[in-house]
Amino acid sequence: MSSPDSLRFEVDGSAVSVADVDPTTTLLHWLRETGRTGTKEGCGEGDCGACTVVLVDPSEPAPRKARAVNSCLVLLPQVADLQVSTVEGLQEGETLHPAQQAMVDALGSQCGYCTPGFVMSLVEAAQRPELAEAYKTDWRLEDQIAGNLCRCTGYRPIKEALCAVAGTCPRTRLHAQLQAPAAPAPASLEYAAGGRRFLAPGSLEEAVALRAAHPEARVVAGSTDLGLEVSKLRRHPDVMLSLERIPELGRIVEGNGTEEPVRIGATARLSDLEDWSAEGLPVLHRMLRYFGARQIKHRATVGGNLCNASPIGDLAPVFLALDAEVELASQRGRRRVPISSFFLGYRDTCLTADEVLTAVLVPPVHPEARRGAYKVSRRRELDISAVSACFVVREEAGVVCHARLAFGGVAATTVRARAAEDALLGRPLDAAALDAAVAALPADVRPIDDHRGSAWFRRTLAANLLRGFVAETAEAPFLPLPPEHVGTLVHTSTGRLP
Repeated sequence: MSSPDSLRFEVDGSAVSVADVDPTTTLLHWLRETGRTGTKEGCGEGDCGACTVVLVDPSEPAPRKARAVNSCLVLLPQVADLQVSTVEGLQEGETLHPAQQAMVDALGSQCGYCTPGFVMSLVEAAQRPELAEAYKTDWRLEDQIAGNLCRCTGYRPIKEALCAVAGTCPRTRLHAQLQAPAAPAPASLEYAAGGRRFLAPGSLEEAVALRAAHPEARVVAGSTDLGLEVSKLRRHPDVMLSLERIPELGRIVEGNGTEEPVRIGATARLSDLEDWSAEGLPVLHRMLRYFGARQIKHRATVGGNLCNASPIGDLAPVFLALDAEVELASQRGRRRVPISSFFLGYRDTCLTADEVLTAVLVPPVHPEARRGAYKVSRRRELDISAVSACFVVREEAGVVCHARLAFGGVAATTVRARAAEDALLGRPLDAAALDAAVAALPADVRPIDDHRGSAWFRRTLAANLLRGFVAETAEAPFLPLPPEHVGTLVHTSTGRLP
């Protein structure tokens, strides 16, 4: 177990203990500094996947998940008590790991720089039994390696290697780690070095006490934002408060389906939320499909995405359209805030200095409500939104009785187009009502010009998304498109319907 003056974890099956290393050191930097240079440094910001390693949390119940992550965005204290697998530890004796052998057989390596990262993504794929029956065109296969960049454009043989190994669950050391009995839950962690502190409480009570004692602390969970600030902007917080070790914050608890809300813990990983929402909340799953690379979604959390308060954060429009609430906790107790009141301005929320976000509460969606979510960006895969949107509209007795039209990327915060909602209420959802709603959009949709799109483009896109939503749901309240088609309803370069 790790202690205040050292971090203990496993690397490729061997226990290591680390002391006197700055807590803002990334896992990638530490691996390379200690001679494990098979893990490559490419972009340093989670885009290229060259630094991919696999993490296993031995305290999860078996069978647990192998999670491929970008080591350039993981801070070293965050792997305390975890098991790390790198490309250099895959080969056992003279025998290559099946993922390595598949790359050799398919001639999947060209210049070779990206190969270690691809291999580690294939290692995770090998331990995903749900991929065993996947066809070569299954979107989940492409999603598995979408976060790895091949600069030699050698994706065809790499994908052949992926298809050969996906879901095979080879009996390797990693497989044994995934099947082993669960280890005791890790205790709280307080690690200090280089004048900086990393605090990781094991309970919410401890967390709010530390938050009150250290209002200056940077709250962190998956560190996909903080890791980028460390690696690119050279920002090194003196105190970090991690919420990752608090079990209740990582859970997704379903309601009763009629009145009780779904409770999504603040540190729930987006990859877990994606898996659950495929059946539990399809409109959210639709947005998560193109949210980011699998390596990113294995680390990024719900709370981090919301507390970032970016106007182009893709979860906020969905939760806003679903009338979600956020739960905030401090030593004073817990309070619920409608998400419509959570965002105060550009990257500003109503969180006080002694509070942490603990959960998102999503009420049940009326089964007859029309609903759809959209993300439009310059690239289909792994890009920041120009505009994102989520719509929930319900009709009763032939007229609209409920309308929530939420947009990201069109104002300083995620917004509801309230004037357009009012234009729909009490009217049949026909062409005249739709025209009136589109005409009312400028009251709330006030985008700026930037490198992702002009204000005109975003205004036009917002209108076309609303028109496309009505067209898409004309025959059924919700028709979840095949994931590979999500977001293609509107042409990404023109903002016009195809």
